[in-house]
Amino acid sequence: MLLVNTDYISGKELETLGIVKGSIVQTKNFGKDFMAGIKTLVGGEVTEYTEMLNQARQIAVKRMVDEAQTMGADAIVNVRYASSSVMQGAAEVIAYGTAVKYKNL
Repeated sequence: MLLVNTDYISGKELETLGIVKGSIVQTKNFGKDFMAGIKTLVGGEVTEYTEMLNQARQIAVKRMVDEAQTMGADAIVNVRYASSSVMQGAAEVIAYGTAVKYKNL
C-alpha cells in the first residue's frame, strides 16, 4: 500500500474511495514513566516516550491501511498524523488520509 502526504500520485489517475483512519489510545508504562521523570531532572530526549509514540503511530498506520484494504484501495493520499491527550497519562494517536484506487487508462 502506497502512502503519500500529497493529494496526487505522479503518473496515476485516481478514483477517490473515501476517508480512512486508524487510531490508538496509548497509556504510559509506570516503569518508563518513572525513568522519564528522572530524565526531566537532567534534560535531554525522553527516549521512552519517543519509542512509545513511534509504536503508537505504527499501530495507527496499520489500522488505517487495513481499513483502506477492505475498501479495495491501492494507495492512501493526504496522509496526516495527529495526537492529543485524552486523560492524564494517556494520549491518542490518529493517522488519516484518503483511500484511492488507480483508474485504468
